[in-house]
Amino acid sequence: MSDAANTTTLKRDIGIFGASFLALNAMIGAGIFALPGKIAVNAGLLSPWLFLLVGALFLAVVLTFAELSSYYKGTGGPVLYASDAFGPLAGFSTGWAIYLSRVTAFAANANVMAIYLASLHDMFDSALVRGAIISTVTIGLTYANVRGVRDGVRTMAAFTFLKITPLLLLVLLGLQHVTATTLLPSAPFFIEELGGTTLLLIYAYVGFETIGITAGETSRPRRTLPTAFVGSMLATGLLYFLIVLVFVSLISPENYSDATLVDVGRKLAGPIGALAITLTAVFSIGGNLAGSILAAPRLVFSMAENHMLPRWFAHVHPGFATPHRSILLTGGMALVLALTGSFVQLAIASSVVRLLGYIVCIASLPAIRHKADEDAKQRAFRLQGGYAIPLLALAVCLGLLAQSSLKSWIAVAILLSIGWLFYAVEYLAKARR
Repeated sequence: MSDAANTTTLKRDIGIFGASFLALNAMIGAGIFALPGKIAVNAGLLSPWLFLLVGALFLAVVLTFAELSSYYKGTGGPVLYASDAFGPLAGFSTGWAIYLSRVTAFAANANVMAIYLASLHDMFDSALVRGAIISTVTIGLTYANVRGVRDGVRTMAAFTFLKITPLLLLVLLGLQHVTATTLLPSAPFFIEELGGTTLLLIYAYVGFETIGITAGETSRPRRTLPTAFVGSMLATGLLYFLIVLVFVSLISPENYSDATLVDVGRKLAGPIGALAITLTAVFSIGGNLAGSILAAPRLVFSMAENHMLPRWFAHVHPGFATPHRSILLTGGMALVLALTGSFVQLAIASSVVRLLGYIVCIASLPAIRHKADEDAKQRAFRLQGGYAIPLLALAVCLGLLAQSSLKSWIAVAILLSIGWLFYAVEYLAKARR
């Protein structure tokens, strides 16, 4: 069936729980299992409150996206916001930036999953087995999402249960070790490298935009998405606060730099606790990967539908009703990056390009408010206080970007240039048609 004749449409099979699973799995991934010790090295007993403070500031970004999403019911999210406000090139650049961030984050977290599995047994600790693990996970999740969005959401829901339950148990068992001193430290403290520490910490909160991308497959998206945005962010921030509070209560300061949540599990329940948290990390990262492989292809699909990429990528599978070609492209790119790159390189690239996309989306809000018809305005999740919250969101993102290194900017410029080349090819092809 040709693209011109293709009448198969995406199914709206994602409800409020599916949308919430998407956001939770995007934010609760590899970060929470590695970040507490790294943040505690610089912030000490203030680490839980720093997590909470940064989460509160980043809530301004999430709220802005909640309003943006409430004006739309089609697939694409950031692509649609930027296109409507600033034109197709801005829409493509924003979509491409966030797409790259999702693919590189998938690759980075796939590496972390292999590392955690290697801690279970020596048989997993080899380059060959690492490659096999990454390949199996990537190909398996790609196949599940080609089969249907319901299969993708069910896979993600299973991962969500398997990772949230042990983390909640860790918090419940660990709270008995929290004292008044660790909860409310009274001595004067100094946070070393505040800018860099905050930039690292924000990695724990990014990824929420995933649910806006899948609006075309979400039931009642104008109502579902804002609720999922805000609810998931609040739940994630609270969970992070409690986990890090337990961490600093159980781990000695001299061990912060090398400790992870596995060490917390070992202190609470011995070898069984360490094993449980290791498996939880694997499931947590698996859920994050499932969310990425579900959402990222929808960006390619949206850009192709809007003639920013070849229409070949906008094809919907006649049997499964999924954008299968975009899913296969994303799975292939993620697999190559995961097998050839390191976690640190991929994570840095993911954070910088994502913040650039956030800035364009936030800046698009005034134009979208102005262009919206009366029906959309009445249905929209309208923020109170005029533009106070979006301006705070913009300041947060710009402040974080200011902490980036020149090396990161060069890498991002190269990746964006590749996207612009693809856009130019499609633009010229469209002019000839």
